[in-house]
Amino acid sequence: MWAYESVFYQIYPLGFCGAPFENDGVLRSGILKAIDWIPHMKRLGTNAVYFSPVFESDTHGYNTRDYKQVDCRLGTNEDFKRVCKSLHESGIRVILDGVFNHVGRGFYQFQDVIKNREASPYLNWFHIDLGGNSNYNDGLWYEGWEGNYDLVKLNLRNEEVVKHLLDCVEFWIDEFDIDGLRLDVAYCLDHDFVRRLRRFTESKKEDFFLVGEMLHGDYNQMVNEDMLHSATNYECYKGLYSSFNSMNMFEINHSLLRQFGPENWTLYKGKHLLSFVDNHDVTRIASILTNEKHLPLIYALCFGMPGIPCVYYGSEWGAKAQKSEGDPALRACFEAPAGGELVEYIGKLSEAKKNSEALNYGDFRSLLLTNKQCIFERKSQNERVLVAINADGESFRAQFDAGCRTAFDLISGEEHDVNGGSELPAYSAYFWKTT
Repeated sequence: MWAYESVFYQIYPLGFCGAPFENDGVLRSGILKAIDWIPHMKRLGTNAVYFSPVFESDTHGYNTRDYKQVDCRLGTNEDFKRVCKSLHESGIRVILDGVFNHVGRGFYQFQDVIKNREASPYLNWFHIDLGGNSNYNDGLWYEGWEGNYDLVKLNLRNEEVVKHLLDCVEFWIDEFDIDGLRLDVAYCLDHDFVRRLRRFTESKKEDFFLVGEMLHGDYNQMVNEDMLHSATNYECYKGLYSSFNSMNMFEINHSLLRQFGPENWTLYKGKHLLSFVDNHDVTRIASILTNEKHLPLIYALCFGMPGIPCVYYGSEWGAKAQKSEGDPALRACFEAPAGGELVEYIGKLSEAKKNSEALNYGDFRSLLLTNKQCIFERKSQNERVLVAINADGESFRAQFDAGCRTAFDLISGEEHDVNGGSELPAYSAYFWKTT
């Protein structure tokens, strides 16, 4: 699967384009700006872009009005087709946000239910009680996602609903040639629907990629041969930044051993979860880390551990925003991409990751672990890479059995002598390919 050898870049289009929060019906073509960012994506080593919702919605994109129409605040379908074509010509695949658990109140079929009630042919598309009421005072009650009545829950056990959604996915593949979907709130989705989606997309494109938003629980429930290829690794998300802020590398290593370690009971060995240090729903990483010198290191750890790394637009140059400031602050508009040392460094991490069999497919084994340092092994059939992190402000002499005399650092391109111990400078990270 191509995704397992990729580096993802996430863009939240409505914020990226500076669109107004409310859908005002005014046509703009801001999504074309993504074409201008392609050279920046290439510098980062990106070979797949995940676009958060692009289709017509009431406000933030997750309350869909029309699955077949690009939001007018972003542009036209033809505009987005140009974006996808340019990305593909640059060797970058396209992943869209599939919001299938719920729709917006502006969704045509839901508006028909409000107007025609029991006479509506779409009554059973939703979970409706005509004897109740909502906080919108519609004279009927309906189930909203987690109690949010602007997000009207779809009935995924209704064959008409399933056929409608699959028809829309087929439209996206045929019109935009998309390469995969990120399923919003995948943990809420009906499992039979996800199985249908997997079979259907594979019939359209054999290597079509499905990744689900999973916040908790056992990812194996949905990441398997019949359903999803991957899921968001929220368990390690917290461990990544917390390990640096508390100077306790045991935390992230505990999660990695639990997920990918050598024991038979390991949960996700051989699976490729989506790794990230931040995204559109959480505080930007530069605002979470208490020591800015840890910023390159957390990306090195994210790229070195098992998984598919995903970089959130703006964070690659250290943009800041707090979740407490609200979603619009997290989903900002940047007129042009910024450069800098962190951008160049992430580009080096990307090239190391994409071109390393061990970093893409290797097992995980912890070799050295202290509060402020960790060294772990990624080993595949034909390659062995040692990922070394020193989060301390002082150098550290790492005494461990490297199993070799010399190594080649995939990040810097320099040879390294690991025989008899290794000196880790302050705030340093290495991907040592052993020889």
